[in-house]
Amino acid sequence: MSIVVTGATGHLGRHVVEQLLEKVPADQITAVVRNAEKAADLAARGVKIALADYNTPASLDGLFAAGDKVLLVSGNEFDKGRVQQHQGVIAAAKAAGVALLAYTSAPGSLTAALADDHRGTEEALLASGVPYVLLRNGWYHENYTENLAPVLEHNAVVAAAGEGRVSSASRADYAAAAVAVLTGEGHENKTYELGGDEAWSFAEYAAELSRQTGKEIAYSPVSVEALTGILTGAGLPEPLAATLAGVDASIEKGELVVSTGDLSRLAGRPTTPLSEAIAAALKG
Repeated sequence: MSIVVTGATGHLGRHVVEQLLEKVPADQITAVVRNAEKAADLAARGVKIALADYNTPASLDGLFAAGDKVLLVSGNEFDKGRVQQHQGVIAAAKAAGVALLAYTSAPGSLTAALADDHRGTEEALLASGVPYVLLRNGWYHENYTENLAPVLEHNAVVAAAGEGRVSSASRADYAAAAVAVLTGEGHENKTYELGGDEAWSFAEYAAELSRQTGKEIAYSPVSVEALTGILTGAGLPEPLAATLAGVDASIEKGELVVSTGDLSRLAGRPTTPLSEAIAAALKG
């Protein structure tokens, strides 16, 4: 029996594998990757490496074994038909008779277009009959803290979220919840709504950035259309820019406030404050 993590060299997947290594022997972990070189450090630590690609269903054959617990990390190729990609993994998992398939989804409250692929995948997973866990991950601190250069250059936080609030948490926090599910018992057919302990507004985010940098950084609210234009101007394809700006519209409606406490309960600790994520990013 193995714990299998797909997308294991991605931002979230790597956190999951690192935290699994603290809890289970390395030879019980299988990291599914597209590029073995990117996983060389994991292989050196005794993690089993499997090569597969969501876009090549045949590569998924034989990936799983009966009794495996699997984490399906959602794909990030928005233009490749993510539901179809995920269905290939679900079909392979069903054929193998896995014990559990956990999927990193989006909050149930999120109506933005970004959530459509997640809802489609959830439907396919539930229809498959495979024992499942829906890890409905909220927004990541890193969605903001990894993109501080333009904020610091212009001394402005630009968003189309009005006075909306976000219950974000760090990738490591969400990884801890996934690890708890993969290594624990009694999670079959459960849905967890995951978000940070403290919700924040973009004005508060700008104020915290100001405090930590000593600069005067203001929040500059714009329309969804204006933000789409800014993102396409920065080089994003128009459909992706519109999708991301649509998330801001959902934030304004309160759809990314997750107050269940599921994340800190599963992780067994409070979630990482945004201020800590900002401090780490500024140091880096």
